[in-house]
Amino acid sequence: MKLEYLLLGLLGENPGTGYEIKKFLDVHGRFLRSNTTMSQVYRSLSTMGDRGWVSYTTDTRPGAQDAKIYQVTPEGMTVFLDWLTGDYSPPSRFQDPDLAVRLRFAGFMSRAQILRLIDIELDARREQVALYRFRDRSRNVGSDVAFDLELAEAIGERLHEWGASQVDAYITALETLRGDLLDNRIAPTTREQAAAESMAD
Repeated sequence: MKLEYLLLGLLGENPGTGYEIKKFLDVHGRFLRSNTTMSQVYRSLSTMGDRGWVSYTTDTRPGAQDAKIYQVTPEGMTVFLDWLTGDYSPPSRFQDPDLAVRLRFAGFMSRAQILRLIDIELDARREQVALYRFRDRSRNVGSDVAFDLELAEAIGERLHEWGASQVDAYITALETLRGDLLDNRIAPTTREQAAAESMAD
């Protein structure tokens, strides 16, 4: 997932400075993207500005460096929404934040779009479990170097169990979220209520 999409979503929610974005990524956005540098943020903002995806106003600050307040342009919002609601291909690792970033911006999507994302992700993870959960994990070692195969296999089995429990918890969490959306345990938003009322008229 490109940093630009994350920045577009954040600025679509709330215009801000590069410093404010970096601070968010360091604290609240830690699980969305780790180790993002200030130079990466500013380089991406500059590139997006060149493409017409963001613009900025200058906030004059007496006694301090002037700050650029970035906001998404209509073209930038189109690019962001096309990515957010477009085709989704789950990454090979469920730990990668691609789905989490999209769900972070759920306010830009309908329930149907969110459910579609969850269903695609669940299908991919269930398929992985079916393919790899019970694969042959035995190892052959033909090296002259001292190697404790029994210890390596025991620890490897423990790692497999940890990974299996993590993916199982992930699938369960997605199934719960899906059920909550379908059963309206996540209350309809004001926007959804207004849309339903306009359709009823």
